[in-house]
Amino acid sequence: MKDYGCEATMKEGTRAPDFTAVTADGQKIQFNQFPRSQGLVLFFYPRDGTLICTAEACAFRDSYAKFVEAGFDVIGVSGDSDASHQKFATQHSLPFPLISDTDGTLRKLFQVPKTLGLLPGRATYVIDREGIIRRIYSAALASDDHVREALAAIRSGT
Repeated sequence: MKDYGCEATMKEGTRAPDFTAVTADGQKIQFNQFPRSQGLVLFFYPRDGTLICTAEACAFRDSYAKFVEAGFDVIGVSGDSDASHQKFATQHSLPFPLISDTDGTLRKLFQVPKTLGLLPGRATYVIDREGIIRRIYSAALASDDHVREALAAIRSGT
């Protein structure tokens, strides 16, 4: 199946950009002060509640324990409001935080490509304990593949 997404323009092996954000539940995240005892899987998705985005978030939820066991935290990012994120997280029992990126600042910072040049893209970044991006996976229609790719990168130590 052809995926009509785009390739992320940020490169693997580069340092992840520093950012500060507040999760939908009010937790402040400052990447340069993120605990270096753990890595981070940051996944960008287009919209709460849509079929593919819900499948992706639930796939991350279902594999969350595997990420934690491997020493990685998971954070989801979309342009939806905090209220939308809170409802989405509660409805689907998401154990990880969601960040509201209503102005697209984080998408721009991470150079997340748009799908078909118009829609917010879907991209996953696996960032190691030193803050280096070890894997970038971008596919608009392959929700479960984002989780598989992230876990494979973590297991391979890349």
